[in-house]
Amino acid sequence: MTVHGGHLPDPAARAFDALGADYERAFADLPEQLAALDWLLAELPEGARVLDVGSGTGRPTAERLVAAGHRVTGCDVSTTMVELARERVPGARFELVDVRELPAAPESLDAVTAFFPLLQMPRADQARVLADLADRLVPGGLLAVATVPADVEGVDLVWLGQPVRCTSFPAPAFRALVESTGLRVEHERHGEFTPDFPGAVPEEHLFLLARKPLN
Repeated sequence: MTVHGGHLPDPAARAFDALGADYERAFADLPEQLAALDWLLAELPEGARVLDVGSGTGRPTAERLVAAGHRVTGCDVSTTMVELARERVPGARFELVDVRELPAAPESLDAVTAFFPLLQMPRADQARVLADLADRLVPGGLLAVATVPADVEGVDLVWLGQPVRCTSFPAPAFRALVESTGLRVEHERHGEFTPDFPGAVPEEHLFLLARKPLN
C-alpha cells in the first residue's frame, strides 16, 4: 500500500518517509503483483507510456517495465520513496506529486499501474482518481489496480508500525467503481499476503486488470 497526495494528513506521507526501504522488503515477491506485471508486459505495445501511481521505491513495477523498454513515469507523495526510486530505477522519471494534482492529459498513456495507492483517500476521491486514470488511457489502454477490499471509511490503525487512516470498498463495490469509468475488467485476482515486517498480519488483496475499449 502506497499513500498519495498533498491533500492527505501529514502523518500519511510521514509514514512512508519513515518506512523507506523497509516497505520494499516487506512487499517483495507479492505474487498477485508480479502476475499483474506479467500480464502488462505480455499486452503492452513496444515502448509503451506507463504511469505508475504510488511508485514507492520503484521496485518491482517501474524497474520491470523499464527493463522491458517502456517509458515510465512514477508519482508518489513520499519524499523518501521518490529519492529511493530515482536511485534504484534511473531509467524512469519519478515525481513528488499527488495523483489528484496531475494536469489533465486525456488519452496520453498506454497503461497505468496503481498498486494500493487509493487506500488513504476518501471514497469520493478514489472514484475521481479512477475516472481520471481511465480518461488518460488511449483506447485499448490497460489499468492494473490493487486495493485491500473492506467496507471501511476513515479507520485509524497502525500498519507496519506506522499510524495510517484507511478507506476502502468491499470487492464487488470496488470492481463496480472501476467498471463505472468505462473500463472492462478482464481479470480479478484475490490473494492473502503477510508483509515481511515484525508484527505484520495477513492482508487480503484484490487486483483488477482492466482494458479501455477501442470504441
